[in-house]
Amino acid sequence: MGSHTVAELVERGYETIVADNLEKGHRDAVWPGARFYQGDLRDEEFLRRLFEKHKIGSVVHFAAYSLVSESVENPMKYYENNVCGGLTLLKAMIKANVYHIVFSSTAAVYGKPQNIPILESAPTLPINPYGETKLAVEKILKWFDNAYGLKYAVLRYFNVAGAHPSGRIGEDHRPESHLIPAVLLTALGKIPKLKLFGDDYPTPDGTCVRDYIHAADLADAHILTLEKLLEHNVSMIYNLGNGKGFSNKEIVETAGIITGKPIPVEIAPRRPGDPPELIASSEKIVKELGWRPRYNTLESIIGTAWEWHSKHPEGYKN
Repeated sequence: MGSHTVAELVERGYETIVADNLEKGHRDAVWPGARFYQGDLRDEEFLRRLFEKHKIGSVVHFAAYSLVSESVENPMKYYENNVCGGLTLLKAMIKANVYHIVFSSTAAVYGKPQNIPILESAPTLPINPYGETKLAVEKILKWFDNAYGLKYAVLRYFNVAGAHPSGRIGEDHRPESHLIPAVLLTALGKIPKLKLFGDDYPTPDGTCVRDYIHAADLADAHILTLEKLLEHNVSMIYNLGNGKGFSNKEIVETAGIITGKPIPVEIAPRRPGDPPELIASSEKIVKELGWRPRYNTLESIIGTAWEWHSKHPEGYKN
């Protein structure tokens, strides 16, 4: 998401500074025109130098570990990076008199929702450490606003997928942990067999149901909220999804049609911390900011992802 939002910022004329430790990211994913610095969010001295060197007006914060099952197995890693790293960033911002931030949160803050689609007013009861760490930063932002006047936009993502329409940037995780790229890499023969985790959920076909949003639509939402922050100086929270749910099996079937290739599947045990169904209501941001997803079908989301993966079967190694 960072690379897609940077691309959109640069194309719209924003001077854009990128900081990444490249543990998960790729140098080649940084859009031409953005200035790049390699460093860690938890490094106070690195952040101090960055804020001193550039007259930064606002921050968009993407850096986090985001694997639900890994967070259950190793919560210490997630609290140290997601919470401590987030706090280090906020401290550096306050010291540099930077008081606007867009924060990437997650639908995982809702846990197992009582009502579908999920409203921003729904109870936040995470069932895994990943969701807990994101909610912890949300709460820190609330109190920093109260104490220091730091204004924020919290964006609760649902499942992000798809690739940039230009085909220049897309998903490349090592190992691949996201469903749609894993399905497409299976179609390319890079993964011998796709694992679907659980087929006994209380859903129509027994597999998890998720709301998918295209990375380009999400990048647009980041810029809309950033511009509202700068213009109105008011904090906000928005859900971001398509408002439609697709099961894991539906993803596989649609990808098979788009790629024209067989996708062998193995049913594996459920992963700990996975809720059966997550579908967003994005009516609030639609009503308040006029945001609307352009890639609102599964075919358009998987289609752009296939364009990227078929041209970059080795990811950014190409």
